[in-house]
Amino acid sequence: MTLDFERDGAAHLAGAAAPFLARLHALADALPADKAGLRLHGVPGFAELLAPDALGAPAIKRLGAAARPVRAILFDKSAATNWALGWHQDRTIAVRERVEAAGYGPWSTKQGLLHVEPPFALFESMVTLRIHLDAVPADNAPLLVAPGSHRLGRVPEAEIAAAVARCGTETCLAEPGDVWIYSTPILHASAASSVKAHRRVLQVDYASAELPPDLAWLGV
Repeated sequence: MTLDFERDGAAHLAGAAAPFLARLHALADALPADKAGLRLHGVPGFAELLAPDALGAPAIKRLGAAARPVRAILFDKSAATNWALGWHQDRTIAVRERVEAAGYGPWSTKQGLLHVEPPFALFESMVTLRIHLDAVPADNAPLLVAPGSHRLGRVPEAEIAAAVARCGTETCLAEPGDVWIYSTPILHASAASSVKAHRRVLQVDYASAELPPDLAWLGV
C-alpha cells in the first residue's frame, strides 16, 4: 500500500534527503556514540540543515512559511543500543523555560531539556520528518504506523490496541536519504532490530503555531 499524507497521515519521500546525506553523516559522526536517542539543541550547523530550502522543505509545504523545527532527536538502534517501542502517540514538546499556562502539563526533563504536555490540538497542527541516514529494510526496525489514526484525537492508553486493530498497520521501509513525513499525532511503533547494523534516524518536529504568552518553543 502506498501511503498518502492527506488520507493516511504519512507519506514516503524517496531520496528527499539524499543531497544532504554527507552532511548528515558528518553531523552524526561528531555526536556522542552509542546513544539510543539524543536530543539535539544548539549543534553547530544543524539549524541550517533544517531550513526551508533544505531538509525543512516538506514541512514548509504542508504547514506554510511560518513552520520551523521545534524539536529534533537522533535515534540510533545498533548492536550496542537496541530496543522496541510500543504503539503510542507523541505527547510532549520541548520549551525554553517553565511558564504555567492553562492546559499545559505535566512537566518533565529529558536529557536536561524541559518538556511539557500541551493540549493535544497542538499536535494536530504539527508534522514530523523522519530522515534516514541508514538503510531500513524489514529486519532493521522500520517505523510502523496506523494509517488514519492521526484523525482520532488523543487516544487513551487503554484504547490504543483497539485503534491500531481498526486502522491496520503499515511498515515504513527506507533507503539512506529517504524521508518519511507524518502527522505528529499518528499512532506509531517499532520493533527491536534483528540485525547488527546502525539504524540512524533524525526525527524533527515542525510547527507553525505559537505557544501561549511567555511560553516559547525550544527549537533546535
